[in-house]
Amino acid sequence: QYSEESWYQVATNIFDYQKPAGASLYIFLIVVFTYFYAFVQVNPEKVAENLQKQGGYILSVRPGKETEHYISGMLLRLSTVGALYLGGISLLPMIAAALWNLPRGLMLGGTNLLIVVGVALEISRQIEGRAIKRKYKGFIQE
Repeated sequence: QYSEESWYQVATNIFDYQKPAGASLYIFLIVVFTYFYAFVQVNPEKVAENLQKQGGYILSVRPGKETEHYISGMLLRLSTVGALYLGGISLLPMIAAALWNLPRGLMLGGTNLLIVVGVALEISRQIEGRAIKRKYKGFIQE
């Protein structure tokens, strides 16, 4: 149905995890989305603004734009470590599958593990937040 030079063959070759190009693209996307998610979750501009409004500051950093740049730099450094870690975890199942000729379905194990752990952490935070809210319900309403 598809010719040897078709877009389907090209796309299949690019996105195949068992080939270096596919694995590289996979890791690259994980790293990019790690940075994206970090900056969506922690908006340095809002954090700096809230610190300034509340009279807080970071030692040896001026309030305002300098605080925003400082927080952005910290977030970049922390995200770099996190991105490398996530990339490594995602790469391990691919390496294991290549070394030990494991079934192809196991190659997405790293990503699945990241999603399951992320969802479990978020659920535990939600439960903890609701438990605290319920415990202090009478205090809040009075």
